[in-house]
Amino acid sequence: MINRSIMIVGVGGQGTLLTSRVLGDVAVSLGLDVKVSEVHGMSQRGGSVVTYVKMGEVVYSPIVEKNEADILLCFEQLEALRWIDYAKKDGSIIVNSQRIDPMPVITGKAVYPENIIDKIKADYPQAISVPALDIARSCGNIKAVNMVMIGVMAKHTDIDRDIWIKAIERNVKPQFIEMNIKAFNMGYDFEEVK
Repeated sequence: MINRSIMIVGVGGQGTLLTSRVLGDVAVSLGLDVKVSEVHGMSQRGGSVVTYVKMGEVVYSPIVEKNEADILLCFEQLEALRWIDYAKKDGSIIVNSQRIDPMPVITGKAVYPENIIDKIKADYPQAISVPALDIARSCGNIKAVNMVMIGVMAKHTDIDRDIWIKAIERNVKPQFIEMNIKAFNMGYDFEEVK
């Protein structure tokens, strides 16, 4: 039986909510119970957005506590660092290498930390760094970062690739399906250069 606690972290506008819908759809198609909870910051202004997804035979609460996430799917580096304590030590951590400066950095009141991915990998050597923005751009739409990230995550699960693709087809507007599946497949086939 599949039991997973997943956290999706990013900033407003990166598609974290669509990602949670796709994950929920996958869980339902497998006959699993699923609970989803979304925590919005200043999402319209690029603020932090966190989504919890829990799936399993029976799920009582969607909330993921510290050291509980089997998968931490991070759409932005600083958000990865902010939420890293929620990942299990042996969990899957997938980090988009994209940097999006938060408002305090833009206004000069704070400095964006250096070498975030290196710091994460020092404590979590299994973490994967993905140039998801570059991959999405090569698919023709930078908004497909979320599908690239879903693809990378899907490869590291025991859930069949076709189940993911069908979930994407059910949750994406028809005119964007082909491009989103292309982005998913490129993420699925991505191999990090060590």
